[in-house]
Formats: sequence, C-alpha cells, structure tokens
Amino acid sequence: MAGQINAFEMAQKQFDGVAKLLNLDPQISEVLRWPMREYSFRIPVRMDDGSLRVFQGYRVQHNDARGPNKGGIRFHPNETFDTVRALATWMTWKCAVADIPLGGGKGGIIVDPSSITTPEKERLCRGWVGNMWKNIGPRQDVPAPDVGTTPQMMGWMMDEYSKLVGQYTPGVFTGKPLGGGGSEGRTEATGYGVIYTVREAMKHLKLDPTKSVAALEGFGNVSQYAAIGFVEMLGGKIACVSCWDRNDKTSYTYSHKDGVNPRFLLTIVDQYGTIDQKKAKDAGYVMEDGEKWIEKECDVLIPAAIEGHVNGDTVKKMHNRVKIVAEGANGPCTPEADDFFKANNIFNIPDFLCNAGGVTTSYFESVQNDMNFYWTKQEVLEKLDTKMTSAFHAVLDMSLKEKVYMREAAYMVAIDRVVKAMQLRGWI
Repeated sequence: MAGQINAFEMAQKQFDGVAKLLNLDPQISEVLRWPMREYSFRIPVRMDDGSLRVFQGYRVQHNDARGPNKGGIRFHPNETFDTVRALATWMTWKCAVADIPLGGGKGGIIVDPSSITTPEKERLCRGWVGNMWKNIGPRQDVPAPDVGTTPQMMGWMMDEYSKLVGQYTPGVFTGKPLGGGGSEGRTEATGYGVIYTVREAMKHLKLDPTKSVAALEGFGNVSQYAAIGFVEMLGGKIACVSCWDRNDKTSYTYSHKDGVNPRFLLTIVDQYGTIDQKKAKDAGYVMEDGEKWIEKECDVLIPAAIEGHVNGDTVKKMHNRVKIVAEGANGPCTPEADDFFKANNIFNIPDFLCNAGGVTTSYFESVQNDMNFYWTKQEVLEKLDTKMTSAFHAVLDMSLKEKVYMREAAYMVAIDRVVKAMQLRGWI
C-alpha cells in the first residue's frame, strides 16, 4: 500500500538508475536528486466554531532551470514532506518531457478537505498564500489544483496573492475557474492527455481500440475524463472504476455487465470522487472490494488514484490480458512493478508522460493570462493533442533507439533537457 512506500526514495531510485544509463556526472546527479528549495510552515486558521486550529503546510521547488516551478497543491490527511518532494521532482521531469518551459514544484497541507467547511477551506487557502506569497509568482513558482483542491480554491489563492502584491495577477495560479482567469479544456486535460498517449501506444502495438477494454483505479478528475475519452474517442469499453468512499472510509470497485458508463457515473459522483452507492446499485452497478480493479480482464490498466498502489504484491493479481499500463496518477507503480512489466512484456506509459496533459494545459492557461486573450476549448484540446503526441513519440523513439524501457526513456529525454538548460545558464 501507499503508506508503506516512501515516494521520494522511489523517485530518487528511478532517477539514479537512469543517471547511470546516461553516464551522468555524479556531481550533476547530486544536484538533481534533491530539491533546490523547500518550505515547511504552520498555518493558524480560525474555525467556524471560534476555535483556532493549526495546519501543517509545505512547498517544494525542485528545479527551475527551464522556467518557473510548476505543480499542484494537495489537501490530504496523509500528506508528508517526502511525498511533496517526490511529486515536485516528478514535476520537473514531467514539464521537461512535455517540452514546456517550466520546472518542478509541489505543495500541500495535511488536512482532510471533506472534514472542513467551505469558509474554513477559504481561510486555509488564504493562509497558505500568506506564508508563501514572497516565494511564488508567474515568473517564480506557479501552483495549481491537485488531490483535494479545486478551481474555486485556486481562485481564492490567486485573489489573496493579488491583494498582497497590490495588482491583479491571474498567472500566479493555474486551474482557476472559467471567468476567473481559467482556461477552457483544463477540466478534461489530464484525463484526455492520458487517452492521447494510450491511443498512440495502441497504434504502436497494433491494437484495435474498439475491441479493447480498460480498467481504472480512481474516479476523480483524471479517471473521469480518461474513462470518457477511452469510450468516446477510442470506442473502447470500461470494465470498472474504483473509488474511495469518504462516507464509510472504504474503497470500492464498480463494474457493470454492459460496461461502465462514465457519463452516467459523472452525474452521481461528488467533488471528492465518491460515487453515490444507492444510485449506482439502482442502475445495475456491482460493488466489490476496492482492490478488485487490478484483477479485471482488460487490455489497458489505468491507475489514476494515488502513488504506490501498483507494487510487487498487487501486480501478481493482474489479468494476463493486460498489454498497456497507463499511469494516470503520479507514481502509481513501484520499481518492483516495473520489473514485472518488463518480464511480462507489458507496455508502460510512465506517469510524467502519461498525465502531463494537466500541466501542459496549465501552461496554456499561463500563456493566455499573459496575453489577456483566451482560446476556445477546441483550440486548447487541439494544442494539447499535438503536444502530448509529440511528447509520446519523443519518448518512444528514445526507447527504441537506446533499447530501454519506456520509463527509462522518458527520464532520459527529460533529464537531458534539464541538464542542457542548466549548462546553458552556466549552473554546471
């Protein structure tokens, strides 16, 4: 399980393996293994009942050689400094592999967002900005939504920053609401980006998407639109989705004899990805244990929940029909899972390539904020498709040329780009 895995140690282990393949100078490796800056702070918040509660906040800026740090802010009860470090590191590689001019960052607060009221959330968001405003900005560090945070929360944070600096600064946060500096297509971007890469992988493997089945872990934003994209863009079928039920604190896998209808499930899910059990059962959905998603017969496995859930133990339960693992989540597969994929000839689309659609569209949002001119959804999604397809083939070409696994190839592309930027700036 995720709680047993140190995400940052995993990120460093992945990096170390590729650094050897690249014959990277050990001194350069030492720079890239660790974040450049880290912030840890306490956020006192006046709760609705008048009491004062103190929350732990974080922000990690891994590397900004290619541009301002970029990465989400997570509100999660099990957030740790090492998780944030790992995610910031992966963001550096994600921005580089997508070839967008940004570096890697990540932030978080230890809190269950469903346990606090909307006014308390707003005060907590503004408190996070109160601690970090001198160290973020459109040319410095641009946060965005992540697990447990929403466009509205980014709107509050952007407003607080604008007040503190004394000018309207929409580009300081991305993932903002439409009408408040947000971009069309941002909601769908990460999930659709997953499917653009799955489509290209299927072309490479000569698989027919219309005869393919996918199983998804999670039913938050990424999984929702990955499921919709798999059905509506590729003509495939969804075997199941899983989700965490915040009401009874249990994870469930939902399946249907006719295949999952993601558009229907979207009408009965709350903002935290919890599906209404009664409405699902009434519609003929079967509920099983939350770990069952990985056992379903499918061609494409899309872990789109949280880090470390596809590991040395759970991969043994995978159906032997699986041909592609597309990592919609950040760090969902451990190095032990990678070993299994290699041994069983399973094509892996690594996380920082597969789910780069969100950060790419966040970059598009920043560009639109700078121009004060906004594109249509069609324009955004067309640009996203072009970027994701180009990124996929850069990694695939590296994989074929160097005869390495896709994750290693993605790291090789990303690390090479970051090192070149550091050299051009005279850092190394």
